[in-house]
Amino acid sequence: MLFKNKIVLKIVCIIICFLFILSTACFCSDSIFVWSTENKPINSSDAVATSASTTNLSLECGGAVLIEQNSGKVLYDHNMHEKLRPASVTKVMSILLIMEAIDSGKLSYSDKIPCSQNASNMGGSQIWLDVKEELTVDEMLKAICVVSANDCTVAMAEYLAGSEEAFVQQMNEKAKELGMNDTTFKNCHGIDEDGHVTSPYDIALMSRELLTKHPDITKYTTIYMDSLRDGKSQLVNTNKLIRNYKGATGLKTGSTSVALYNLSASATRDNLSLIAVIMKAPSTAVRFSEAQKLLDYGFSSYEYKKLANKGDVLKEITVNKGVEPKVNAVLESENGILIAKGQDKNIEQILELPDVVSSPIDEGQILGNITYTLNGEEIGKVNIVAEKSVQKISAFSMIEYVYAKWFSLFRT
Repeated sequence: MLFKNKIVLKIVCIIICFLFILSTACFCSDSIFVWSTENKPINSSDAVATSASTTNLSLECGGAVLIEQNSGKVLYDHNMHEKLRPASVTKVMSILLIMEAIDSGKLSYSDKIPCSQNASNMGGSQIWLDVKEELTVDEMLKAICVVSANDCTVAMAEYLAGSEEAFVQQMNEKAKELGMNDTTFKNCHGIDEDGHVTSPYDIALMSRELLTKHPDITKYTTIYMDSLRDGKSQLVNTNKLIRNYKGATGLKTGSTSVALYNLSASATRDNLSLIAVIMKAPSTAVRFSEAQKLLDYGFSSYEYKKLANKGDVLKEITVNKGVEPKVNAVLESENGILIAKGQDKNIEQILELPDVVSSPIDEGQILGNITYTLNGEEIGKVNIVAEKSVQKISAFSMIEYVYAKWFSLFRT
């Protein structure tokens, strides 16, 4: 009889557990909502371009490319993988390595940089550094970004890597890391040298890396006129777009008799950031007009649509058996998308979020997500997370919770 009673007791316990699990599963099932900005059929022909535009801008240069800075999407391509001589646009990579050293703490803007005989002897554009002279990193960057000073570039390379050769090796390693497959650097300044080549696309890649990862560089690349050495050395930016083009943020010019005229031009308007690269233009006027033509095309054809703001509260979710009955569901990160102008009405938001979650809940715990689609294609996804932690109800946790609430009320 005792044996039979134990079997019955086990069966009853199994049934109770099964019913409890079943009821919990039903209570915590996901609810899916679809929010659309417009309830009309979507025309697939209106989809944003996924590759370079077929628009013909009739550019007068050896190669060019236009990209959107945040995503890196190519918006216009004219021989963008053509291997050409970059001239002083080479310095974009040199500046990138300098900024990496600064942002990592290896280098400070106030550090004094000596000038070697090698740096002093550099030809081309320069500020005529003297071997007895020391400039701060801040002054060196100003000279490099504004007047493309070769002597300052070499002095910085030697200071950071021990020699220009070692620095150039770092430049090539960084190029490989960024996927600059058309590039081989032979020096850090861009004076013509056999085998020293890159492409419009690769220049766009390193320009994007510099601007997105080290935005402080625009404090230098947007200077039009300045001076060094207590006003004795006047500086005027070689990039005329800084003065003449609305929203210009940089970036670097370059020219030699062999390379002809090159430019990496960047600009931002209404949260849309573009990078236009021109290589082997026949004249300095053409390189600026062609870059402006690319930027104008980008700003007139595309827009950057912000989809989500980090920390935005979507809704309160009920917490099952929590010391607090509800928790805010918030967006984990920001999200945005590049679209053809006028396409924002075709964006849909698909929210996947449960009405109820079970405790305990950790702060930042993923509760669901929002998927964004344009003309039926996914264009972004953002996690939805718990704004704060919620403990599970227990005798101890309830005492702790009540005490914390009472103490906070007492303090106010």
